[in-house]
Amino acid sequence: MVIAAANPIRPGGAEPRASAAAAELSGRMRSSLLPLGPPVSRDRIIASFPKWYTPDACLQLKEHFHGQVHAACQRRSTGTVGLSLSKVVVVGDLYVGKTSLIHRFCKNVFDCNYKATIGVDFEIERFEIAGIPYSLQIWDTAGQEKFKCIASAYYRGAQAIITAFDLTDVQTLEHTRQWLEDALRENEPGSCFIFLVGTKKDLLRGQFSQSRAACEQAEVEAVHLAKEMQAEYWSVSAKTGENVKAFFSRVAALAFEQSVLQHLERRSGSQPQVGDGDLIHMEGSPSENQESKRPSGPGCC
Repeated sequence: MVIAAANPIRPGGAEPRASAAAAELSGRMRSSLLPLGPPVSRDRIIASFPKWYTPDACLQLKEHFHGQVHAACQRRSTGTVGLSLSKVVVVGDLYVGKTSLIHRFCKNVFDCNYKATIGVDFEIERFEIAGIPYSLQIWDTAGQEKFKCIASAYYRGAQAIITAFDLTDVQTLEHTRQWLEDALRENEPGSCFIFLVGTKKDLLRGQFSQSRAACEQAEVEAVHLAKEMQAEYWSVSAKTGENVKAFFSRVAALAFEQSVLQHLERRSGSQPQVGDGDLIHMEGSPSENQESKRPSGPGCC
C-alpha cells in the first residue's frame, strides 16, 4: 500500500518525507484524472439500478434509475460526468477492516495481516454505468486517534461517506456516530450519501463465533442506528467477498445518478456553464455542493 500521511504543507515547515508523500499523492490524483486505460472490466458494468441490502435501512427503494438520468444516458447528454471523479471516504475504528474491504473490491485480494493505515491512501475504480464511463475515488483513512487530524483534512468534498464497524465488536458500532459526525463536519449539509457497513460477516458464522441469535441482534442494532443516521446499511465480508461488489456497485450507481442530476440542473439554469464540454469537475467539491441537492426520493426507510 502506498501511504500518504502528510499534513497540508506550510512553507519551510514540512519534513522531507512528508513533502515527498504529499507530492506523490498529488501526482497520483492528477494522473488519475486522465480518462485513459484498459476497458472497464465486466463486473464494473452497471446496466440496471443495483438493489439495496435491506429495505429496512436503505437510501432509495426504487428499482430503476431516475427517468431524467435514463433519458440523458440514452442521448449521451451527461456532460462531463464521464470525466469526473466522485470521492468516497471510508471511516471507522482501527482494525474494523476498512483496508481489507477496499482491497477486496479494488484488487480482489484478502490479507489477514494488513498493517494499520497511516494517514490516508486511495484507490480509483472505473465503471460503466448505463453506458457512461464513471469513476470512484475511494479513500482509505486511518482509524487511530493520533492520525485523525491528518485524515480529517481529506474528508472534504466527499460524495459518499462509508462508516465501517466490526460486526463482532459492538463498541465499534457505537463509535460510528462520532466518525460520521467528524466526516460530515468537513462537508456541506445534505451533500453526501451515508452508508453504515458491518464488516467481518464471515466470523459470525464460524465454528467459534457468536450464536445465530447474536448475529441477528447485531444486525438489528445496526439497522436501527442506520435509520438514526439516515444511512443505508450493508453487511459484508472482505474475507469471502460476500456483498462487497454489490455494495460498491450500489455506491457507484447512487453517486452517478446524483452527478447526472446535478449536471442536468446546472444545464437548465440561466447561467451558461463555461467549458461544459471539456472541463473536468471533481464531484462533491465545495462549489458544487453549495448549489446541489440530494436526488429526490424516499429517505431512509
